[in-house]
Amino acid sequence: MTACYQTFLDHVNNETMRLLVSLALAITAASAQKFTGFDATSLDKSADPCQNFYQYACGGWIAANPIPSDQSRWGRFNVLQEHNRAILQSILEAASTDKPTRTVVEREIGDYYAACMDQKAIDARGIAPLKDDLDRINAMRDRNALTGVVTHLYNLGASVFFNFGSSQDAKDATQMIADLDQGGIGLPERDYYFKADPKSVELRKKYVEHIARMFELLGTSHEAAAKKADAVMAIEMELAKGSLDVVSRRDPNKVYHKMTVKELASLGPDFDWEKFFAGTRTPQIQGLNVDFPPFIRALDSIIVQANIEDIKSYLVYHLVTDTAINLPMNFQQENFAFYGRTLSGTQEMRARWKRCVDQVDGSLPDALGQKFVERTLGEEGKKRTQQLVNGIEMAMQQDLEKLDWMTPKTKEQALVKLHGVANKIGSKSNWIDYSKVKISRDDPYGNNERANEFELTRRLAKIGKPVDKTEWEMSPPTVNAYYDPQENDINFPAGILQPPFYDNKADDAVNYGAIGAVIGHELTHGFDDQGRQFDAEGNLRDWWTEQDAKAFEQRAQCFVKEYSSFVAVDDVHVNGELTLGENTADNGGLRLAYMALIEVLGGKTPPKKDGFTVDQRFFLGFAQVWCEHSTDESKRLLAQTDPHSPGEDRVNGVVSNMPEFQKAFACKIGQPMFRYPACRVW
Repeated sequence: MTACYQTFLDHVNNETMRLLVSLALAITAASAQKFTGFDATSLDKSADPCQNFYQYACGGWIAANPIPSDQSRWGRFNVLQEHNRAILQSILEAASTDKPTRTVVEREIGDYYAACMDQKAIDARGIAPLKDDLDRINAMRDRNALTGVVTHLYNLGASVFFNFGSSQDAKDATQMIADLDQGGIGLPERDYYFKADPKSVELRKKYVEHIARMFELLGTSHEAAAKKADAVMAIEMELAKGSLDVVSRRDPNKVYHKMTVKELASLGPDFDWEKFFAGTRTPQIQGLNVDFPPFIRALDSIIVQANIEDIKSYLVYHLVTDTAINLPMNFQQENFAFYGRTLSGTQEMRARWKRCVDQVDGSLPDALGQKFVERTLGEEGKKRTQQLVNGIEMAMQQDLEKLDWMTPKTKEQALVKLHGVANKIGSKSNWIDYSKVKISRDDPYGNNERANEFELTRRLAKIGKPVDKTEWEMSPPTVNAYYDPQENDINFPAGILQPPFYDNKADDAVNYGAIGAVIGHELTHGFDDQGRQFDAEGNLRDWWTEQDAKAFEQRAQCFVKEYSSFVAVDDVHVNGELTLGENTADNGGLRLAYMALIEVLGGKTPPKKDGFTVDQRFFLGFAQVWCEHSTDESKRLLAQTDPHSPGEDRVNGVVSNMPEFQKAFACKIGQPMFRYPACRVW
């Protein structure tokens, strides 16, 4: 379980999900950007900072940076991610040249990339790479064969029916256990299947039409494809009915239900779980977490009640969707038409090289990550980032010690947890060895399958073993950061230790407002509505007094009310409950960064720079990280699924709660950027 600063793309080989939350952006636009911290040309000085600080800080940038046609969202996070992607492309282009002097790692990433880039060969093969997998599905005669087929699909990376892997035991954070979770739907979240507003109804209609077109591309007649699409939708609807909603899943107690394999079998007796575990080479399971037991009962009902031909259709559709990037272009175009254009508002498909770079980063993250770190990570940046972390941790200690709403008993435990936070900066120390993965220059479909199977085996092998705290959940080029409540650590990949987040040439005010706010944000996650439920060792344990828990919840509700008042797009508001953890971290994080900056300044007042005081530059450095704009479709999608608020609300929502901001820009009570009473937890 992790909490991150910005929505990030998990390392999965699923082109559909990449289209949903892609950070890939236009290289032409990225190359034109100034990679600096504070940028005076990004301001809109016609705006009043006390009326709309986001517009004041970012209006110029937004006007000068229209959304590229192959994107649904464009912001400074994305500009930096595209800069990193260009570096990765240069690494992969060089490594893909077949020459005897290549290292083992260069051969792995180079041949994987070369195979992915050969679209002409992919088109020529047609659906031949799918044949064995399709034959296996179509050979099912009854439900007794289902477990074997699902096991096979799971090994090659197709996401059908559920999600299975390893995770830390929430109540014994030293150990890894098996974890079985809900999954198997093609729309972004369960509520997409049930909302009755016209846009949701129309979206479901278009989704079914998309499914039918995918079957037609496989050679199914128009009429038969429509029936198969209806069958797929019916199964997904039942899976969604049995799933827990995205807000409820934020409560770690609602997704922790440890049981034996025998108890699991009693929940879902019509799927052979022991056969599945054996087929995926899962170590012997002493106990596993079943995140939401009602989902297993819903899955079992589908197995019993659904027609076997309908189940086949469901499996075929998800297989094709999950492997679309390695199928002929017409499959890729149809996948994009729904997930990119309809769902996210993107106008055109990303260039092939961008998608192939992402696939290598997703399939062989440590191999490609090593080369990225060699090219980009500087020791000075790591050193200064660690200094920032130390300063902000000290600020958090001071903040905790001075809290007037927390009793000494809980405060003592909070300080123990704070002092136990570990820091991982830049890159990991132990790299994954991919030498057992067969990678061929002319088999992109097989490369993807074998890499998926390797990663599944690697993750499942952790079950029953102690937690390896040297591992990361993000690859080095990722522009993001995260806090892991069970490892009680904050993690900053090399990808984010660059402007506009961190700039060796920038003054402290800008760096503390930018990367300092990121650090403070991740640190605060340890004490948000989710993180506070884990103790210093990472165990799910209530270490709060009843009085303190009530005081926290009262203060948190202020944020729920504040952010729920913000409009994401049209009639869709920000979900204050879904975004509570991130909003708490944003507000607490910037406050901690400011406290740390004041400590560094040591009572001195630096002269104005670019016409701004040190406090003003601090808040501008923070705000300009969030300069962004999105399509209406993307805004609607993210409002329903993303635990982060939109950029404008992340900026204005935070500064309106800070007296230090109001003093810096001379804002008065009654102006929008002066919220009274202000919301505050930390």
